[in-house]
Formats: sequence, structure tokens, C-alpha cells
Amino acid sequence: MCAPHEQTEGSRSQILRWLKAVGDAVQENEPLIEVETDKVTVEIASPATGVLREIVRQEQDEIAPGETLAHIDVATVGDALASPSHADVAQTSVKTSTAADTQHARDRVRSRNANGVSPAVKRLLDERGLSAQNVRGSGHGGRLTVDDVLRADPTMSAPQTPGIADQRVSNHGIASHRVPHSATRRRIAERMVQSLLHTAPHVTTVFEADFGAILAHRARHRSHFESQGVSLTLTAYILLACVDAIRAVPEVNARWHEDSLEVFDEISIGVGTAVEGKGLIVPVVRAVQTLDLLGIARQLSRLVSMAREDRLSPEAVRAGTFTVSNHGVSGSLVATPIVINQPQVAILGVGKLEKRAVVLEQAGEDRIVIRPRCYISLTIDHRALDGDRANRFLQVLVARLEAWPAHS
Repeated sequence: MCAPHEQTEGSRSQILRWLKAVGDAVQENEPLIEVETDKVTVEIASPATGVLREIVRQEQDEIAPGETLAHIDVATVGDALASPSHADVAQTSVKTSTAADTQHARDRVRSRNANGVSPAVKRLLDERGLSAQNVRGSGHGGRLTVDDVLRADPTMSAPQTPGIADQRVSNHGIASHRVPHSATRRRIAERMVQSLLHTAPHVTTVFEADFGAILAHRARHRSHFESQGVSLTLTAYILLACVDAIRAVPEVNARWHEDSLEVFDEISIGVGTAVEGKGLIVPVVRAVQTLDLLGIARQLSRLVSMAREDRLSPEAVRAGTFTVSNHGVSGSLVATPIVINQPQVAILGVGKLEKRAVVLEQAGEDRIVIRPRCYISLTIDHRALDGDRANRFLQVLVARLEAWPAHS
């Protein structure tokens, strides 16, 4: 079972596309490069008006914060763009900068047009002579992505099937087609292998939880939350219960170092969110230990909406200390192992909630009753903690869920 991976400090990004060629005139704050920071695509703007004289890093190159990507000649006279050799010209560099990229990404999000087509997609449609109506979108709600436009055949007006690169006959004599890996998919693949096979020894423990108290509480308070524009999901309850469990077993909320275990005082929980055309993204709810149920539900609603509308900033998927993968929303009962979101040391898996026949003791007698239950798993890095501590974590978590206060 795969788990989504957040971007952490020091992780690298990838250049998806240059929007200008060497020799092109550029304007200050004009979008210049599309960069994929894990699963968030941002545009880097030109830092000055001038001429793009050199591209240092090419498309598909991996880049790190602070790297020089290109050089721009900045003219000191009005006609320098046409003939920079006849003017006094200074040079500036285009560099990656997390803060700048993030702010510009937010600015570009706010500038989306009424149809939900991003500026980058609109430019690409214009360049290829395509209409948005003739390209099938693979994003949330049918939204067009850059990949959709690049895959579209400019000679055809009918919508194209996204992802199909070419058709051929395989070595087995069976007709097939190949779908090129996106930068996101390649990065996920690398991190899955790195986490499971080269970094952490994975161990998984599984408990079963009764959600009767949670469902009763949710039924009483759901309309109140909705009146405030907040969706009260079961995930909000799970995150709040995780606070109690982490306080009981703080080494779950940690990072492994060769000489020590770094235990975090803040509990920031990433929540795996399925996004069509992107895969799983992990927006992070910050400082969960400072929030009540309403605060957690409000943050979840905001982050999940932004993820599905492709509006997350890079900061929204960084610096999580623990992760929850709610794989049960798509019907899975148990998934093991769920690959740990490095450099964290544990990940919680929540299976499908369903009615089950269970044996309970009532009035001194065993009775078969129907209860809403699901399997909850914890996959740990066995270097950081042992199985008994993982079991203790789940004991506290399940107890909190099953004894949710009826009066709150």
C-alpha cells in the first residue's frame, strides 16, 4: 500500500516547463518557469525586465532552493531589449526561492479566470491553437491541466483521452499503449522504494475500533458545524484522538537521526487526500494539539478543498510530523504496510467503516449485536519504537474514539 509523501526541508523540485526561450524579452513578474514542488505546481516569475540570455537548468532537471536557473540581461535604456549590445546592460539571475515561489503561486491562484483555467494552461492552449472545450480535463471536476493540453492532438477538435502516449504491439503480441510517467509519479515511486527498502524497517499493528459514540456525536452536532460552513468529517475526530495517543506515546511524533530521536512538541498531522490526476496529496493540519474539534474540522475543510482545486501552496504540504491515510474511503478494509512518509517514523491507516456482527457482553451474557466498526493500523519505523509502544498508541487512540463524550 502506498502512502503520499510530503515535501520536507531540503527536498528537491523539478522544472516542468520553460515559458520563454533564450533571446525572448521578459517583463518583471511575468511567469517564466513552471516548477513542480512535489505535487504542487508553481510558477516562478521573472525578477526583472530584460532579455533571457541563458537557461542554466533544463526541463525535467531536479533543482534545490537557491539554485540559479537562468540569467537575464537587464537593460538600462528603453531600446535595450531590441539591441542589448548598444546599451549598458546589467545581468540578474533567476533563482529558486521557496518564499517567493509560494507567494507567486498564491498570486497565480487568485488570478485564475472564471472558467477555472490557470494562466499557464490558457497560455499553452493559445500556443497550440486549441480550445478548452476540445480538450478533456483530468483534474478535479474536469479541470484542465498542463499535461492534458500537452497530450491533446492539435490537429483534432474532438476531446482526447488523457494519458495515452502511443499504441503499439507488446512483446507478447497484445495491443497496448504507454502512459508517460509524470514528474509526480516518478517522485512517488522513488520515495516509496527509498522509504520501504532503503530507510526504515516497517512493522504494522492492527486494532479494531467501534465508531458508535463518534457517529452519535456527529449526528447531534453536524448541522451546527454546517451552519458555520464547516463539514464535520470522521477524519476530524481521528485527528483529535491522535493528540491523546501521541501524548501517551510521544516517540510516534518524531524523526529518526543516527545519534538521536528528535521528538516534536508540536503535532502537525498530514492527511492523505486523493486528487484526480495528481494522486495522493498530504495537506498538513498545523499544531493540532492547540485546536478543538471545530478548529480541526475547519482546517480540514479548507485544505481538502484547496487540494482538490489545485490551490495548495508548497508550505501546505510541508513539515508534517505524523500522517493519517484514510484508505477506507475508497473501500479498503486493511492496507499493510502503508509506506511511512519519510522522514516521519509512523503512519496511521484507517479502513472502511461498516456494520459488523460482534459479540458483546450485556447483563452478564454474551450477545451478538451489530456495530459500526473499522480496522485501524499503525505502521512504524522499527528503529524508532517497538511493537509494544505501537500497540499502546492504538490502545489510547481506540479508547478515545469509543468513549467519545456524549455530553460534548
